[in-house]
Amino acid sequence: MTPLIAVTIYMVAQFALGVWVSRKVKSESDFLLAGRNLGYVLVTFSTFATWFGAETVVGAAGRAYEDGVSIGSAEPFGYGLCLLIMGLVFAAPLWKRQLTTLADLYRQRFGVATERLAAAILIPGSVIWAAAQIRAFGHVLNTSSSSAMSAELSIVIAAGFTILYSAFGGTLADAVTDLLQGGLLVIGLVIVLVALLPHMGGVDEMVRVVQDPERVHFIPHGENAWTVIERWAIPIGGSVLATELVGRVIAAKSVNVARRSSYVAAFMYVTVGSIPLIIGLMGPKVMPNLANAEQVLPELAFTILPPILYAVFAGALISAILSTVNSTLIVASGILSHNILVPVLNITDERRKLLMARAGVMLFGVIAYLLARRAEGILELVEQASAVGSAGTLVTAVFALFTPWGGARTAIATLLVGLVSYSVAAFGGSETPFLLAVGASLLTYIAGATLEGKPAVVSA
Repeated sequence: MTPLIAVTIYMVAQFALGVWVSRKVKSESDFLLAGRNLGYVLVTFSTFATWFGAETVVGAAGRAYEDGVSIGSAEPFGYGLCLLIMGLVFAAPLWKRQLTTLADLYRQRFGVATERLAAAILIPGSVIWAAAQIRAFGHVLNTSSSSAMSAELSIVIAAGFTILYSAFGGTLADAVTDLLQGGLLVIGLVIVLVALLPHMGGVDEMVRVVQDPERVHFIPHGENAWTVIERWAIPIGGSVLATELVGRVIAAKSVNVARRSSYVAAFMYVTVGSIPLIIGLMGPKVMPNLANAEQVLPELAFTILPPILYAVFAGALISAILSTVNSTLIVASGILSHNILVPVLNITDERRKLLMARAGVMLFGVIAYLLARRAEGILELVEQASAVGSAGTLVTAVFALFTPWGGARTAIATLLVGLVSYSVAAFGGSETPFLLAVGASLLTYIAGATLEGKPAVVSA
């Protein structure tokens, strides 16, 4: 059995499982939040698998292959810390508000106009993140076909499959398949690491590489302190209230499930996420002068593993991708349909709401495919997804959750300043556009709330 056939069988099996689970999806709430009835195991594995996307497996390994590991390597540690902070700080207040999407918080606290602006700002980040996963999926298909399939065709097939997969089952199917996908992901990465050791010269040689100051160093080469802080601020501040993570928290069946599952997922993420870093560090010794560093992990697996074990690894990588892209497309579609189209069009029928949510998945999937074609790299896409518009949403959401200060005008001004300041700083060549945008957003909110004077009434 060739690797491509094995991968195809796995894809068909995953799709069939998603369609089978989708029989229980009868309403918008079922599709977007799995009926708010997910327990510890499903929330933990779904959070871990959703967060553990292509950027962790492919992007982080590629960066370690090319640049080594240093304090500038925010993946997986920054995103793991992000999950921990979600459990410690945000999970309980978010869950208690009984939200359907993060944009609901803005309607509760600031009104409809702010909700719709927030929705418009939140959607692009999810779509860009989906594009990163589709691009990585294309890498897997391309490698599995021994490059017989063109890179362009690989991305087309990856996009088509992920769109159909995501449109059927919704969050319930995603959570159920995440349990299988999370376990397979761990197995696949361990298989590659163990198989790589003999080619490296054993455990002692691996330890030598990990301790090599040229490959593992505290201060990254050629970067100043502010650049390093920016790199950590994006996964922590830019992602702690990411709509995909919030969607998992508010789908939990209790506040304790929401909080504690985030802790376990954070531990799993950092532990398992360290494996691609180690493989990336070892990569140059086994496969030097690789043209595309992001291909190091798939290429190594394809080269050193027998077909059956490569199929397991490819299935694991596809699992990581499908879990993440499913969540991103569902969340983006949910915000569009639930927060904008359904109220504007005054739709009350659950079947029409569900149809609209599924149509949104397909729309955003096509947009993500177009972005994936034009992108230069996976990590680039993920960093954009975490940073675009997130400075203003971070500041406004924190004030909305924990203080009565500031009203609609302050929130709208802050959201716009966060978006514009980041865009201007990024296009202007600043090394710290996210930090500048957070600072501008914070000053805007404080000034606006001061001018408005009387504290707003916090909605229950």
